[in-house]
Amino acid sequence: MMPDTAALNATRRTAELTGLAERPAVDVVVIGGGITGAGIALDAATRGLRVVCVDKHDLAFGTSRWSSKLVHGGLRYLATGNVGIARRSAIERGILMTRNAPHLVRAMPQLVPLLGSMRRRDRALVRTGFLAGDALRRLAGTPATVLPRSRRISRDHTVELAPTVRRDGLDGGLLAYDGQLIDDARLVAAVARTAAQHGATILTYVAASQATGDAVRLTDQLSGESFDVSARAVINATGVWAADIDPALRLRPSRGTHLVFDAAAFGNPTAALTVPIPGELNRFVFAMPEQLDRVYLGLTDEEAPGPVPDVPQPTSAEVSFLLDTVNTALGTALSTEDVRGAYAGLRPLIDTGEGRTADVSRNHAVVESESGVLSVIGGKLTEYRHMAEDVLDRAVRLRGLTATECRTRDLPLIGAPGNPGWQVPAGSLHAWLPDSLVSRYGAEAANVLAAATCQRPGDPVAEGIDVIRAEFEYAVSHEGALTVEDIVDRRTRIGLVAHDRDRVLGVAGEFLAAAD
Repeated sequence: MMPDTAALNATRRTAELTGLAERPAVDVVVIGGGITGAGIALDAATRGLRVVCVDKHDLAFGTSRWSSKLVHGGLRYLATGNVGIARRSAIERGILMTRNAPHLVRAMPQLVPLLGSMRRRDRALVRTGFLAGDALRRLAGTPATVLPRSRRISRDHTVELAPTVRRDGLDGGLLAYDGQLIDDARLVAAVARTAAQHGATILTYVAASQATGDAVRLTDQLSGESFDVSARAVINATGVWAADIDPALRLRPSRGTHLVFDAAAFGNPTAALTVPIPGELNRFVFAMPEQLDRVYLGLTDEEAPGPVPDVPQPTSAEVSFLLDTVNTALGTALSTEDVRGAYAGLRPLIDTGEGRTADVSRNHAVVESESGVLSVIGGKLTEYRHMAEDVLDRAVRLRGLTATECRTRDLPLIGAPGNPGWQVPAGSLHAWLPDSLVSRYGAEAANVLAAATCQRPGDPVAEGIDVIRAEFEYAVSHEGALTVEDIVDRRTRIGLVAHDRDRVLGVAGEFLAAAD
């Protein structure tokens, strides 16, 4: 069985809160349980540091669950002249796909249909961009067996990949590949659990306040109890909420909205239909095949001033924009009646004071506040590991921490081949496990069923949903789920469709009650 060190659950949470209150001195406190915070916790733990990572909500509660589920290779940034971030993105994509999380990141075909309305110049620009993407892949050392080369394809092949594409004037398509996550929230959970496997303390529903460079007050959101923790370094990784910890920070959030469809509405595509935004250079709308037989359509980039909400909401204008854009490439137009769900996330962009948010750099920065708190701001999901390494290097240097060099570049996450957790030989997985289970858990998939104590562990949680009962139990016993929302909205993504969500809430509640 998998060592208990990788399992997050209510029992472990209680024990670690008690232990921390009794011994409230650590090397590093990380505030924020999104992808950046979890990445920092993993980096710190594998350097031999005693690290605590806290979030006032759940893992991946904020921006980290609202992304496009893409691990971008940086092509867009190359087009705007930002060679540095383009190269880093391609390198980090390759690390995820070949070493850290090959079970969670796969090659996604991106299809640009060559329609009659697309000018010759625009076709040439897209093709040139895809060739530049191939060059980036080679520069990053990612083999073509992992990310195939771009190419032009025939009209028939285009229709095969995207069955609802507009047929009149269709002259084939341009096909390229990028990295696609099975799910962003699952990546966060895997990183956090791998950090726990290496000794990190991961505490959800624990709020941080009164943070300074060497201390922070922690409050258990479930019990209301508070205590102070001292640390050699306190790191703020709260994304768009970073100014809540350090009010001197200046961020410029931008909202990215996606719509959720049944895959059947797009003819069950096997490639991401990639539609150029009229009047824009190197900006596209993507209709991406996703788990649970869905397609996500995104993405917008809109200014989002004012107070930062816990759960951002799409606007009607964004919904119309996405539908209008994708319909330019479809044979039969989609309408709001086809939309099954929608979500929006806020990008934690650094405020440069000028330009559209779409043009603001996605670079990150590490900033030290007057109180000594180190904040990591900006950045993007693909570069979370690099961002964690950067801020930890800074903390080690500034605070004189005794730590080894960064080890995360070659570190397999839970479920990846080579992780010392419970595994069966990869070649035998598909012989007796559902493909959907393997795609979400990788080499850990067998343990989801082996660890189950519930009745009918292999049955779906509801008719027509390819999540089985053992996954709900595993979310509680191994993945730190403490509420029904944790289970249906983050450990699984059933909650993106309200009708499906309503059908499984009771089942999720049963597993939480059984764990009490």
